[in-house]
Amino acid sequence: MKIAIVSLGCSKNLVDTEKLLGLLISNDLKITNNFNEADAIIINTCGFIEPAKKEAIDTILQMSEYENCKHLIVMGCLVQRYKKELEEELYEVDKFIKISEYNNLGDILSEELGIKISNTYGKTDRVLSGKPWMAYLRISDGCDNRCSYCAIPLIRGRYISTPIEELIIEANKLVKMGVKELNIIAQDTTRYGLDLYGKRRLLDLLSELNNIEELHWIRVLYMYPDEIDEELIKGISKLNKVLPYFDIPVQYGNDKLLKLMNRRGSVEEIKNVIERIRITFKNPILRTTIIVGFPYETSDDFNDTLNFIEEIKWDKLGAFTYSKEEDTKAYDMDNEIDEDIKIERLNILMNTQNEITNLNNKKYINETIEVLIEGYDALLNVYRGRGFMHAPDGIDGQVFVYSDEKLNLGEFVMVKINDFKNHDLIGEYKRRVMI
Repeated sequence: MKIAIVSLGCSKNLVDTEKLLGLLISNDLKITNNFNEADAIIINTCGFIEPAKKEAIDTILQMSEYENCKHLIVMGCLVQRYKKELEEELYEVDKFIKISEYNNLGDILSEELGIKISNTYGKTDRVLSGKPWMAYLRISDGCDNRCSYCAIPLIRGRYISTPIEELIIEANKLVKMGVKELNIIAQDTTRYGLDLYGKRRLLDLLSELNNIEELHWIRVLYMYPDEIDEELIKGISKLNKVLPYFDIPVQYGNDKLLKLMNRRGSVEEIKNVIERIRITFKNPILRTTIIVGFPYETSDDFNDTLNFIEEIKWDKLGAFTYSKEEDTKAYDMDNEIDEDIKIERLNILMNTQNEITNLNNKKYINETIEVLIEGYDALLNVYRGRGFMHAPDGIDGQVFVYSDEKLNLGEFVMVKINDFKNHDLIGEYKRRVMI
């Protein structure tokens, strides 16, 4: 039997997909990228915000058109939230599987596909679905933060940390597969260990990972600002493989809106965290996320956020407009913002950030940086890669590398930057990095 898989949503969802791949391949099932020849198609969905839900529904309908497919199976966050409604509306789908059912995934698939599949989801090794030199390490699932706009706790449940010992075993397995860059993910990485050990232990985990000889880059994503204390900042500065990359989704730059969002901390406290990071590191990368158009947002509130962005000068920033999510505290809030105003403010915010990005990128001119080579464009005769300032999710940009020497994909090289365009840096190869 040939099975095709579609993975939608975030990197945390991708880890679930890679666990599914491990389950299927360990049971001798063939994976195909050709939907026309697939006997079964499995879609792992996202259900976080309205555009993600629309993408999931559109994908389901698209996949249902493949005539050879005898089993259309849908799983993931969208199903966890709306299984009953989906079963009533999407007759094209043969089976819906909730996240809470994953412990019995083998049995469920066995029944649907008519073949024996062992019940070992999450116990067999993951199969990486992307570039073999990079992987995500999900250190926990669920979330306890209860932001008023967010449905993640409703979908994924309470925050549950994976024991350090299990994570180190998984990291070593990934390294044996050829992984050189490990990206640490969770809904809130800085909370790691609090539920399991009674205290936050992200730094302990990073210290253990830093000792894995074959790893070269370790990047931490999804950090909550009020949990980034002096001990964590100083500790990371002593770990040579942990990149000075701080992904801190602050969501807004005004205290009134932060309180309405049920976010801990204040704008001033966020600024203090940023100041401590910049004092400790020579060139830290600061990334954040902003929500525009939350209920009760006024033009003054929005201007506060613009001023906040201009003051901090974030290296990387992503933003999206607020989307109402059922069963969240914000769903029933009054004073909703018109969609046209949301879009207008989003465009203003991103134009402001683009100016900041251009200013920030100028500092790299004539600097030599380390780059991980990830692709080659034969038409333009240029390599593509990422520096330490570029996360692998496609948001941060990339580095275009010109070289007379043949470079290998997955290797680290030193590149002298001589230009930039928007979020991308442009440079020339200087030498290889020995690791």
